[in-house]
Order: sequence, then structure tokens, then C-alpha cells
Amino acid sequence: MAGVADQIYRAMPVPLQHLMVSAYGIYWHRLRFGGTFEEECAGFRRREGYTAEQWQEDTTQRLRLLLLQAFDRAPYYQQAWKGLVTREDLERFTPADLTRLPVLEKKAVRDDPVALLLDGAPLKQHTIQHTSGSTGTPIKAYWLPEELRRSLALRETRSCGFAGVSYRMPRATFSGRIVEPNPDSSGPFYRFNMVERQVYFSAFHLSPKNVPLYLRALERHHIQWVTGYANSIYQLAQLAEDGGHKAPSLKAVITTSEKITPEMRAVVERVFQTKVYEEYGTVEDLMYACDCQHGRKHISPDAGIIEIVDEALRPVPAGQPGEVLATGFIRPHQPMVRYRVGDIAIMDDQPCPCGRQMPVLKEVVGRVEDTVYGVDGRRMVRFHGVFVNQPHVYEGQIVQEALNRIRVRVVPKPGFGDADRADIVQRIQQRLTDQMQVEIDLVESIERTKAGKFKAVVSQLSPEDLKKVKP
Repeated sequence: MAGVADQIYRAMPVPLQHLMVSAYGIYWHRLRFGGTFEEECAGFRRREGYTAEQWQEDTTQRLRLLLLQAFDRAPYYQQAWKGLVTREDLERFTPADLTRLPVLEKKAVRDDPVALLLDGAPLKQHTIQHTSGSTGTPIKAYWLPEELRRSLALRETRSCGFAGVSYRMPRATFSGRIVEPNPDSSGPFYRFNMVERQVYFSAFHLSPKNVPLYLRALERHHIQWVTGYANSIYQLAQLAEDGGHKAPSLKAVITTSEKITPEMRAVVERVFQTKVYEEYGTVEDLMYACDCQHGRKHISPDAGIIEIVDEALRPVPAGQPGEVLATGFIRPHQPMVRYRVGDIAIMDDQPCPCGRQMPVLKEVVGRVEDTVYGVDGRRMVRFHGVFVNQPHVYEGQIVQEALNRIRVRVVPKPGFGDADRADIVQRIQQRLTDQMQVEIDLVESIERTKAGKFKAVVSQLSPEDLKKVKP
């Protein structure tokens, strides 16, 4: 909801807000779960049993079709690929040939997303979704109804299917929606979509005193699984445990949008007496990976191709970190080929006990912009190790203010003292040399982005600062 509808929503009393959310839910339910949804689900389930050879053939055919449509009909690629490849080349392309094509940068998508559309124009049926814009101007992703259904079918059959849940079951969601407009509200901190029996929780009102109201909503609406922002779900679990509140048991928790650390996962699984499954994807839906029952993150080749590359855009071997490039199959009407996602990840070459022949991501390390630098060229991406086994830290944020100075913002638990301060300083200097100045600020809370996301690392380094980093 946006614009006039958003203003009307904010002015309504809570009961009418519930009705407005449900009315919107009717429209959204028909758009996503109608038409070809069941057919798409059947296709994803059938392909899940493919052999490695079948996946290779399927991926190659999808890639050729996508590239040929982009070459023939998308204005951006008609210019960007001019002189690099011919149509005949693309008819013989395999995933290994993608290195012949240039990277698609976010700036190009921000500047002219319509140039990526087939025939260079949106259709009447298109809806637009925006990225959160945490690293700049939001990106417009254009969706056709059949593409929305394909995307939901993928999640219904893979992450939900792996977890033993379904969108047909009552669920709760944490996202960036401003479901409770009043920042000083005393509750309730959710709105209910009666059509899908879905509780939309606010990611902006989590606090010790509000936790009982969140837990009560789960019980009242018989919620069977929870999905959404990893950090919000973790906060709810941690606050419930710290306050001695008993949370209802769930069938599954499926986290999205933010990395969940092993420590966060353990808390959520303990409090809700269930298993956590992590999704990895993008708002643009260019690739998709999710945990199976064995906790291995399977890539869905029928959703898109993931390349892991080094700084020279050369493929890196399994087990080594590299930057993620993605080529998506879910939304072929706005083809995105070799899109620079901005993540750092590691591929795994070990087979999974579940028997699926889908590729496996070993780890999504973090965002490129999450990197903290030392003067000597040292880098730190796995930030969460700084706060592992810190019994007096509720949550922390690392802010790099200069190449030799880091400020750590800590939301403390009772008992936080000098020993905790010294431990945090020692851990950071151990990772980035003792030349790093570390200052610690105790704060009541760490603000979220406009989309409700938690930023574990904030870099304030300028391009000039980065040029000083030793290679």
C-alpha cells in the first residue's frame, strides 16, 4: 500500500486497518495463487528429482532462451552486447560461456530499468517492486502475473516444501511494512490478513515490554510457521527467552533478507522448539537457494544461475569466497544477465545426504559493503564472531569511521562491564591488528533501515580512504 491508500490506512482505527489489510490480501492472493500457480508448483516438484546431467541440460536451454530474447528484444542488451556476441553464438551458449558477457551493474538498472524490458516498454499487467535501496536509489523490478506465481510456486515447493509447511497454513511475517504507524503505540503490533490467515508483525516495535503481545498474537491466530527478517525473528526469540516468556512451538521458521548466524539460529530453534530454514535470494528474483532438511543450502537451477567470481571476474573454485553474479529465469520479461548482486558467497562441492543433485552454497558470507578494512589491507566480513559468546550483549553494530578507527555500538544486557569492553576490543584488534582504535558506545537500541532491516556493519569510508588500503 502506498500513496493515498497509505495515508488512509494510517488514519484508520486498528479494526479497519485489519479489514484494509485483508481487502488488499484478496487482490494479492488472486494475483499470486491463481492462474498457473499449481502448474508451476508441479514443474518445480518434478525437476527437484533431476540428475546433475538433467539439470545441466535444463539450465542450458533456459539460458539460451533468455539470452536470445534479450539479444532480439531488450534495448539495453542490444547496445551492451553489440560486437561481443552474435545470435549464432548465443544459440550455442552454455553456462560456462557467460564469462564472455559483461557484468550488469546496479547503476545501469537504476538509471533505466525500462531498457531491460523486452521491446523496451512495460505492459499493462506489470506490477513494480522496489529493492530497499539500502545502498542507494531503489531498483525497479517489473513483474508479470505469471512471474509472481512462478516465484511463489518456487517458495511453496522448495523452502516451504523442505520445511514441511505451506502458504495454506496460518503464518506470521516480519518485513519492512509499516503495519503499526504509531511509533509510540501500546499495541497491537500486527495486522491480520484474514484471507491467508497471515499475521503481519511490525519489525519496529520489538522491545522487552512488547514481547508478550507478539507471543499472544501467535497463539491467538494459531500460527504454525513464521517467515521474514532473520534479525527480527531472532530478537523476538531472544527477548522472550530473556524475559522468561514461553513461546508457542512452531512447525518451522523460514528466514529471509538477512543472514542468520549459527548463534541466532540456536536461539530461535530453542525458543520456538523448531528448525530454522534459511532462504537466499534477491527482490529481483535472479536466483534462489534454501536450506534442506540437512541444513545444506541448495541452489535452484531453474530459478537462475549463480556465478562466484574474483575481483577480475574469473570463476573461483569451490570453498573460496567470491562475489556473486546472478542470471535470473523467474522474470524473463526483464532479463538480468550477470547482475552484480553485491554479496560475497562460497560454493560447496560436497554432495548432500538428502540426495538432491542441485548445487549447494556453503555460505553466504555477507554484503560487499559489509567489509571492514585494516590499514594493512586486512579485511573482515564475518562480523558476527565479534559477538559470539558475549553473555552481556543483546546486539551490536560495527561502524568503521576511518581506516584506523572503529566504533562499536552495543545494546547491553545487565552485567555488561569493563571485561566485556576489553573482550570486544581484543577480538576486533585480533582480526584487524592492534593498530585499530576501537571505541564502544552503549545504546538503548540500534536503529533499523527504512525497510526495517538490521545493518550489522556500517562503513563510513570514502573512496579516497579505500584507495589507501594496501592490496
